Amino acid sequence: MVVMKFGGTSVADRAAIERLIAIVRAARQAAIQPESGDLRGPVVVVSALGGATDLFLKAATSAGAGDVEGTLDALRALRARHLEVAGMIDAPGDRPAVVQFINDEFDELERVTGALAVLHEVTPRWMDAIAATGEILSSRIVTEAIAAHGIAAGWVDARRAVVTGPEHMAAPPLMTETAAALAAEMGPLVANRRVPVMGGFVGATPDGVTTTLGRGGSDYSAAIVGACLGASEIQIWTDVDGMLTADPRLVPDVQVVPHLSFEEASELAYFGAKVLHPATIQPAVAENIPVRILNSRHPHDAKGTLITRDRPPSDQPLTAVASKRHVTVVDIRSTRMLMAHGFLARIFATFERHRTSVDVVTTSEVSVSVTIDDARRLPEIVESLQEVAEVTREDDMAILCAVGEGLQQDAAFVGRLLEAAGDVPIRMLSQAASRRNITLVIREADLASTLARVHDQFFGVHA
Repeated sequence: MVVMKFGGTSVADRAAIERLIAIVRAARQAAIQPESGDLRGPVVVVSALGGATDLFLKAATSAGAGDVEGTLDALRALRARHLEVAGMIDAPGDRPAVVQFINDEFDELERVTGALAVLHEVTPRWMDAIAATGEILSSRIVTEAIAAHGIAAGWVDARRAVVTGPEHMAAPPLMTETAAALAAEMGPLVANRRVPVMGGFVGATPDGVTTTLGRGGSDYSAAIVGACLGASEIQIWTDVDGMLTADPRLVPDVQVVPHLSFEEASELAYFGAKVLHPATIQPAVAENIPVRILNSRHPHDAKGTLITRDRPPSDQPLTAVASKRHVTVVDIRSTRMLMAHGFLARIFATFERHRTSVDVVTTSEVSVSVTIDDARRLPEIVESLQEVAEVTREDDMAILCAVGEGLQQDAAFVGRLLEAAGDVPIRMLSQAASRRNITLVIREADLASTLARVHDQFFGVHA
């Protein structure tokens, strides 16, 4: 069985959904067993319409601020867009049902957000409930569209299929409970040779309270479904040809990486490669399920990127270069570090207490430097740390991360990397314990030029 996840650009409009249907039809034909005629798969997971989640969150924020008109305007625009996309369904018997479903959902949203606007408060629970609407609606539209094109399909409400913990806006899945729920919700559809279609990103607690898996969580949903159902492959259908050797917005002439290890993909995703959500890899790794990234705009022209536990060896030490902008460097200096036990533990406990992740760490005898990409809680963190140390910050920094299995064997790689960086001031340099990545922290203003030189050094015509 193949699990196919389609991103927001793959369900953005009539043309995109028609391409999705053609891809599903081909996968369905490929899933028929020639000997028995049995059909297993595919399972389809979809994101919200492109950009819709941001607009739903904007509507929720407006409601929390008491902006009734702003909230209603956002919801009216979202309603019109979903009705427009639903209008592609040609079968006259199906369109009224999905149109009624859309209108019912927005009627309820207007009632709820109106009440929240009066209260001037939107809790994380309500943020999740409102944000989840995008995937719930898109999955219902796609289900009816697939069925209207002669492919037996059935809608699966993600709130009944993915069971999570009680945390909101980034709820952890409960895998045992989810496996049982997925079997109950999808099993009858598969048994009746129907394609299950489910929204990603969304789940619910055992008590039925709506939750979300965090931004970009539709990839995570696909991996959860794949792991629970024992999929042979998880496909991530997006609008690029696969994982690229660098960010194409910053570097010309990037190349598709044909094959990655799970470890490489995790590093690249964490340090800024936007094609893949970092958490996607975890369920796939646990069950050793291959992940393939493909382009829904031209599915027959590109092989995409295959991600597996192991990959064939390569003469090229570098697999790709990831980058992350809008980074803040935090320096923590104290003579108390000398011969002191527990100092580092106290520092990182402070970041943990304020739910702020640290990306890169370097240390000396009397100082620690870390990078963060979310500085919203930094004032509180600084206040706590100043009890034991002097703390300074440097904004407008960036991370350049070189990733590759071959870095472990290439003794000259660091020299070539620094040579490519040239005279750009390097604020921090770190090598991961796995020896699969080397990270430079530089000024954001220098990122594009440095990234281009590094890419040319290893992937240019002379490389």
